[in-house]
Amino acid sequence: MSSSPLADAAPALSNHAVVGARSTAELQAVSTAIALPAVIVQSKGHGHAGTAMALAPLAHVLFQRVLKHNPLDPAWEGRDRLILSAGHASLLLYTQLYLCGYGLTLEDLAASRALRSRTPGHPELGVTPGVEMSTGPLGQGLASAVGLALSLRRDTALHDAGAGVWDATVYALAGDGCLQEGVSAEASSLAGTLGIDNLVAIWDDNGISIDGPTSTTFAEDVRDRYRAYGWRIIEVQDARNLDEIENALLTARERTGRPTLVAVRSVIGSPADEVAGTSAAHAGPLGEKTIAGLLTTLGLTSKCGLNELVSDAVLAFTREAIVRGESLQKNWTADRERWADEHSDLNEKRCLLKHTFGPHTTSAFDDDSTLGDSDRLSRFLAGEPLATRVANGTVVKALHERGVIWGGSADLAGSTNIAVPGEPVSAHNPAGEFIPFGIREHAMAAILSGIALHGLWRPFGSTYLAFSDYQRPSLRLAALMSLPTIYVYTHDSVAVGEDGPTHQPVEQIASLRTVPNLSVIRPADASEVFAAWRTILAKPSAPTALVLSRQALPALPDPAAAASGVSRGGYVAWKSGEEQDIALIATGSEVALAIDAARRLQTSGINARVVSMPCVEWFESASPEWREEVLPQALAARVAIEAGRGDAWYRWVGGRGRVISIDDFGESGPGAAVLELRGLTVDAVVDAAMASLADIR
Repeated sequence: MSSSPLADAAPALSNHAVVGARSTAELQAVSTAIALPAVIVQSKGHGHAGTAMALAPLAHVLFQRVLKHNPLDPAWEGRDRLILSAGHASLLLYTQLYLCGYGLTLEDLAASRALRSRTPGHPELGVTPGVEMSTGPLGQGLASAVGLALSLRRDTALHDAGAGVWDATVYALAGDGCLQEGVSAEASSLAGTLGIDNLVAIWDDNGISIDGPTSTTFAEDVRDRYRAYGWRIIEVQDARNLDEIENALLTARERTGRPTLVAVRSVIGSPADEVAGTSAAHAGPLGEKTIAGLLTTLGLTSKCGLNELVSDAVLAFTREAIVRGESLQKNWTADRERWADEHSDLNEKRCLLKHTFGPHTTSAFDDDSTLGDSDRLSRFLAGEPLATRVANGTVVKALHERGVIWGGSADLAGSTNIAVPGEPVSAHNPAGEFIPFGIREHAMAAILSGIALHGLWRPFGSTYLAFSDYQRPSLRLAALMSLPTIYVYTHDSVAVGEDGPTHQPVEQIASLRTVPNLSVIRPADASEVFAAWRTILAKPSAPTALVLSRQALPALPDPAAAASGVSRGGYVAWKSGEEQDIALIATGSEVALAIDAARRLQTSGINARVVSMPCVEWFESASPEWREEVLPQALAARVAIEAGRGDAWYRWVGGRGRVISIDDFGESGPGAAVLELRGLTVDAVVDAAMASLADIR
C-alpha cells in the first residue's frame, strides 16, 4: 500500500464528480471504492464493474453512515440487513466488506470469481463474511428481503415491548432487472399490502441492461407502480451526492406504515466517460485506456496497481466502521440486557424460539397433547383411512400452537389443510398467526427463505404440487443456502381427478428430486406423516418438500415400522415369508397398492417384500448396512411403483426390474378412474413382478 495514491488531493476534492465528502480522506475512500472494481475486472478480463462503480458512493454511505453493523461480528443480532438483489454487482459489496474490515483482503478481491475464492461471482451465504443471502437470479434478493423484514417485524411486535432492541431495517439493493422479474412484483405487492415498513428497497435506476436501454422493454412508470402497491417513494437525483443519498436513506428507515422504494438515478460505469451509460459498462474489462482515464478522473495515479490503490489513509478512514460498529453493538447489548431484566417472560419466550430447531424439538411428539385433544390424536393413530394432507394438517396445527412453525398458503389454506386459528398478518397486525400470501406461489417460496434467514421460526408454505413449478428459482436458492424451509404440496398425482391434467402433477415429484439438497417426502399414510415431521424438525439444515394426497389412503399394517424407518428414507412396510422372491418399492398412495399386489402374489406362492421409500434422499444418505437390509443386492427381482414420471426409479430396480409409472399427462375424470386408465392397478404390478421374476430365472 502507498501512503497516498492521490496525485493532488486538494484539486481532486474540488473537482471530483462525487460531492458531499466531508474530508479529503472520505473522498479518497469513495474514489478507491469506484476504482477497485474497474481495476480488478480489467486485470481478470471478466466480471461486472459498471454497477459497482456507479453505486460505490451509495454503498459507501450505507456502510459508513447509515447501516447498523459491526464488521467484527457479522452475525450480530441487532444489525440491519443488506441484501444485494442485483448480485452480479458483487464487487460493490465485496469492496465495502474489505474496506470496512470484515476480514477480506485485497487478495480476496483480486481472486473474485476464481475457484473456491471467498469472493464468488455472485454473493453466497456462508462463503463471504457479511453476505446475508445467496443472490444472483434477479428479483430473488428483493423477494426474500420481504420475508426477512416480515419476520423481523413480527419479532419486534411479539417481543420488543417498545424497547427498540429487536427493531432492525432490511435494505435490498435492486436493479432494473430485479424489478422486471415477476417474483419481485409478487413480493412487492404483498409487502405494500402488509405495510412492511422496516423494508427499504433501493432501486438503481440506470436505464441499461445487457441488450441495451431498458426503454425498449421496461417502459412503465415504476414509481407509480410501487405507489399503487402501497409503497412510499423517495428520490435520489444524483447517485454521486453523498449527502443526498444519506438524507434519503435516513428518511427511508423511518417507520411510516409503508415499505419504501428509494429510486436512485445513476449512470452505469460512471465516471468512465467512454463507456458510462452504455451496456458496454455492464460486464467485461473496460480497456486499459479507459482505466487510465478513470483513475485520472478520480485523482488517482494512472499507473498504480491494485496494491498501491488502497492507501493507509483510506483504510484508516474506512476501518472507523469497526469503531462505530463496536460502539453500536455495545450500546445494543446494554439495551438488550436491560430489556431482558425488565421483560424476563419475553426473553424466555424468545430464547426458547431460537432453540426450536433440533433433535429436542421432536420431544413435542412424545406428548399426546401435541396433537390437540385426545379424540384428534386417536383418529390420527387409529389406522382409519385418511388423506395425508389431513394428517399433515393435524401436525401443522399442533406445531403452530407450540410456536415452532410460521407460514401460510397461496390462497389454499382450507384445501391444503394448513389453516390455523388466529388472525392473519396485516399492516395493523404484524404479529399475525399466519401469512396470507395470496396467489403468489413464487414470492411465497422466496419469502420463506427470508424468514428462514432470520432464524426465529421454521417457515412453511403450501400450495398444490402442480404449482411447485412456479417456485423453482426460489426453491433452488433455498437448497443452495441449506435453509430449513418447508414446502407443503398437496393433490399429489392424477388422483386429483376431475380438475383435469392442468392440475394433475405428473413430472413434478421427479423434477423436485433433481434439486440438490432438497428432501422430497411422499408419505404413504398418517403414521408416515407423523414420522416425517419428527425427522424434519430434527434436521434443520436443509429444505423439505412434503408431497401429500388429496384422497384418503389406508393405514399401513405396521405403524411402528414407519416410526423407525421413515427417518432413514425407506423401510420394509410389509412382507410375506422369511425369504422374499421380489421387492416392490413404492411411495405415497402406491404403497397400499404394492401391498395389495404382494398379497395377490402370495396366493401364487411368490413371497414379496414391500419397501416404502417416502424419501429417496434420506434413503441415499442412510448407512450402507441399512440400505442392504431394506433392499438386499441379492434380491434382483424388483418393481418400483409411483404415480408420476418413473425415469429415476430404474436406478433402484436395476436392469432386470420393472417400473410402473405415469409418463404422460392425466385426463379429466374421477381420480381412481384416471389412475386405472394410466395403469396404476394391482394387475399391472403383478404382471410387472412376474416379468421381472422371469428375467431373473
